[in-house]
Formats: sequence, structure tokens, C-alpha cells
Amino acid sequence: MASAVMNMTTAALDWVSVAFDAPLARAVVFGVHIDGHLVVEVLLIAVILFQLTRKSYKPPKKPLTEKEIDDLCEEWVPEPLHPSISEDMKAEPPTLESAAGPHTIIDGKEVVNFASANYLGLIGNEKIIDSCVSSLEKYGVGSCGPRGFYGTIDVHLDCEERIAKFMGTPDSILYSYGISTIFSVIPAFCKKGDIIVADEGVHWGVQNGLHLSRSTIVYFKHNDMKSLENTLEKLTRGNKQAEKIRRYIVVEAVYQNSGQIAPLDEIIQLKEKYHFRVILDESHSFGVLGNSGRGLAEYYGVPVEKIDIITAGMGNALATDGGFCTGSVRVVDHQRLSSSGYVFSASLPPYLASAAISAVNYLEGNPSVLTSLRSNIALLCKGEFCDKLHNAFAGLSDVPGLTIASHPLSPIVFLKLKKSTGSSKGDLELLNNIADRMLKEDSVFIVSTKRSVLDKCRLPVGIRLFVSAGHSESDIQKVSDSLRRVAATTLAEHL
Repeated sequence: MASAVMNMTTAALDWVSVAFDAPLARAVVFGVHIDGHLVVEVLLIAVILFQLTRKSYKPPKKPLTEKEIDDLCEEWVPEPLHPSISEDMKAEPPTLESAAGPHTIIDGKEVVNFASANYLGLIGNEKIIDSCVSSLEKYGVGSCGPRGFYGTIDVHLDCEERIAKFMGTPDSILYSYGISTIFSVIPAFCKKGDIIVADEGVHWGVQNGLHLSRSTIVYFKHNDMKSLENTLEKLTRGNKQAEKIRRYIVVEAVYQNSGQIAPLDEIIQLKEKYHFRVILDESHSFGVLGNSGRGLAEYYGVPVEKIDIITAGMGNALATDGGFCTGSVRVVDHQRLSSSGYVFSASLPPYLASAAISAVNYLEGNPSVLTSLRSNIALLCKGEFCDKLHNAFAGLSDVPGLTIASHPLSPIVFLKLKKSTGSSKGDLELLNNIADRMLKEDSVFIVSTKRSVLDKCRLPVGIRLFVSAGHSESDIQKVSDSLRRVAATTLAEHL
């Protein structure tokens, strides 16, 4: 059919050309011979231009009747505000009925708590509670204003000064919410056109900060310094424009999603070699790593001034809330006008700032708490042989179907499946089953890694145990025995 139409069209054009060729056979204009083909092509171009420039025909609008309007309204179905929620997406986490200390109450029953990042065991500390009570009596509960709009109270300045002194930095700045610290700091310094090289295992708060910065984001393999160096080399080799823009390396000291510790000494070497700046999140290392708990820089013996920006949440080791950023005076002052979490949020409640000061004072005056924490981490991971009882306490080193993936000094003991089911969803079902059974059968509270649809981290999921200096040896043995027993039965078919 199509070929027949084409043949008819060709024949018609040939006839028109012949019809025009006859009278114009000898026509010459400005030395150009005018034939029928040229006339036809000019006419076609004129028709096309006419069609392109004419107004499209719109039939006159006929107003809808009331019945038609009612019918359309009844048929209309609005788009949902959120995607449909499946059964596996519904979660009912346990509700704590007492303080989240080493032991807590869930459903009226006392349980051993390895699900709270109470690293130094300061929840319930009497000195910290007393400081909070005194602050409440003096200042009340909230500040009712951002720091730049009459929300600055003297205890905020005292807390900033205390943290800076403890960390050995010129200045520091307080934020009212822990996770908002890092995703306010990153966009305060990193803008569109800048380059950020980030570890692929960073937690959601860091990811959100990277997104808000609108910078060019390049990820390197998790805690892989060779991958980091190759990434920096590719970005800078022969790229003269890269020398003129701001460049950052963003890492966590202790990774929330794996329990690994970043090799800061190597990162600083690469930073200086390729002329990048370093943003370090110490939420899970502040008050934990180093001889006095000053974090990753102290642990590696790296001068703290070599790290451009340090952030940390205070809801873990310090057992309070809020966060801080510490560094040079210029770094801190820039945030007081440019960091959204500082400028637009009501300031940290005064009693929480008082609690942070008391917690830092406690840590500085009681370094033995760090020894207790590290002993508990080692005991949980490796176990020991007890001569009095004549039996071996194996720890978590050989739990059936699970393997420890975290660093030996990490307060987050991270266990992942030795053999994956092939999907994160399938892995999480197994891990959640283990956690649920341990809580119901043995009164041991642990958690698996739960990630929202917004979290882009692609590291393997696992079970996280948050070790506290407040845990006793019997607590550690109980969680170890329970996990070993439940994992053996739950993963029996999977092994």
C-alpha cells in the first residue's frame, strides 16, 4: 500500500514538472535556468512555511454542563501523597519504658541493651543529671530562638569553649540537632561547581549534606585508599580547571554503616599530595578513640589542624543531644552566617549544653572509662578463657553464619552474613528475625541496619551491637550466647 502511494506521488510530481518544463524550457533568470522541478520545490517550501506560521485551529469551547462537571469530579482520582505501603515496610520498633542505659525496660520487662550508642555509659550519670537540674532551674527548658536572634545563652558559649579546649582547636560552634550538623556544615562550604570525593559507605546525614551542596559528587570504594588515590588522580591529572575550584574529601571516623575506622594518616597524605580539604564526621569516634577520647586525630597521632573541618553529634558518647563543628576561627565564623542548621533552628536547650560540658569534664577526669569500653569491645569480639569456671567464653568470633566486619576498636560491632541471600531485603528478613527472637526469648535488645528509601548506601546490611563501658561481663556473655544460639537455628537452612 505504501509503495503504491509513493508511486502515485512520484508520477504526480513528474507530470507537474513536465507541465512546467514546457513553457519554461528556455527561461533563464540571472544566468540560472528555471525548470519545472525548481518551481515545484519553491511552491512546496512556500506551503511548508505557511503551515508553520499559521495559527492552529481551535474549535470554540463549549462550556460544560453542571452534570458533566459532577461526573468528571466523581471520576477524578488524585495522585497519592506517598507510595503504597506494603506489609514488609511496616515496622513497629520496641518502645523503651526507661532510660536507654546498659539495661532498660521494654514491655514491662528488663532487657540487656546493645541497641543504644551509650558508649561511655553516661546515661543516668548523677553529676550530669545534677547539672541538667541546675540548668533547668536557671534557664528553663528551651531557648525560643535561633542563636543569631536572641537565642544565645552564656552556657552555649561555655560549651563551645569547652569543646574547643578539649579538642585542641581554636574555636567550635554548637548545633541544636546532631544529624543536622553534618548536613548543614557541608552545604555551608561546598557549592555548585565544587568537587567532593566521598566514601561510598557514609551514612544518610552525610549523603543529605552532599545532595544539598549541589556539588559534583564522586564516590570511592569503602575505606579503600587505593580507590581514593585513583579517584583523586583522575580528577586532577591534566585538569587545570580543577586547580581553580574547591575540592573536598568527606569521610567518617567510625562508619555507622560498617563499624570500620577511616585510615586518617593515609587520607591526610593524599589530601596534601592532591591539594584537597578534609571534612571529617566524628559522631561515633568522639569520646571513644584516642588515649583521652579526643577522636581519630589523636588515635593516629595526626595534628588536629591538618583536618580542615571536624563535626560530631553529641548524642552518643556524651549522652546528650545536639552537635558541634570545630576548627579554625574562620571556619566557625563562616557557619554563623551561612549554615542553615545554625541560623534558622532554635538553639540547643541550655540544659543539654550543660550536660555536654559535664560529660566532657567527666571524660577528661576519668580516662579509665575508655579502658573499660575497650575491654568490653575486645571481650565481645574475641572472648576469653576463664580459669575459675573452667570454660571458654568465645565471644562473637565464630557465630554460625555471621562474621565480624568492624574494626577491633570500633564501639559499633558490626556482623554481616557470611553468605548473602542475594538481596538486601532477604538478608534483612533473616537479621530482623534474629533480633526479634533474641528480644523475645532471651531479653537481649539488638538492632539490624535499617535504611530508608532515601539512603543510597550500598554496603551489606548487618547486625549492629553498640558496646558501652557500662556493660558488665555477664551482659556481654549473655548477648554472645544468645546470638550464637539464635543464629545457629535461624540460619541453619541458609548455611
